[in-house]
Amino acid sequence: MNAADVSAARTAAVGATIERIRSLEQAAIRESGRITRAALDRIKQEMLALAAQEQLFPSSEFPPPPAGEKGSRRYLLREDPDNRLALYMNALNPGNETRPHDHTTWAVVVAVQGQELNRVYRRTDPGGREGEARLQLDREVMVEPGRGIALMPEDIHSIHTTGTVPTRHLHMYGLALERLDDRVGYDLQAGTVQPYNQAFMKPNATR
Repeated sequence: MNAADVSAARTAAVGATIERIRSLEQAAIRESGRITRAALDRIKQEMLALAAQEQLFPSSEFPPPPAGEKGSRRYLLREDPDNRLALYMNALNPGNETRPHDHTTWAVVVAVQGQELNRVYRRTDPGGREGEARLQLDREVMVEPGRGIALMPEDIHSIHTTGTVPTRHLHMYGLALERLDDRVGYDLQAGTVQPYNQAFMKPNATR
């Protein structure tokens, strides 16, 4: 396929996947009043099927930052007009990591290429002291081709790009990242809670 064919096929595949995800989310809300882990597991399967179509997401169109540079390139693939369902491609070099953080919306992350270690935490403090929190590592999940992670709005995780090749990972959110004004990050050593860096959430490009 030439570049135009790839773009058209990607647009069609992304659109069809998001409509199936929308149906799964709406069904969960009708039945349970909110998104559920069971629904997120089904959404993750849809995302894994999309990521398996690696030819739709070539590195030439979704390059990471220059070799050795920290940070990510975030490409917006699809977003609802009301900023609801939003899909991004994140491209990072090995050696990046984030502090633990929440999302305040559900999230599913799957891999087209590369490995990303996700550390999932749980709070061990009662939560009564503003600006303070204690976290304990609950589990680790390696996001790589064929394996993803699904996170509820309240889940806390950190990411660590490992391996020797850049990562190209699809990130699906229940609300666009730019709208998540109440997210917080956690300093494990200091035991503190801080607003998460909103500037980090702006996409670099739209595809």
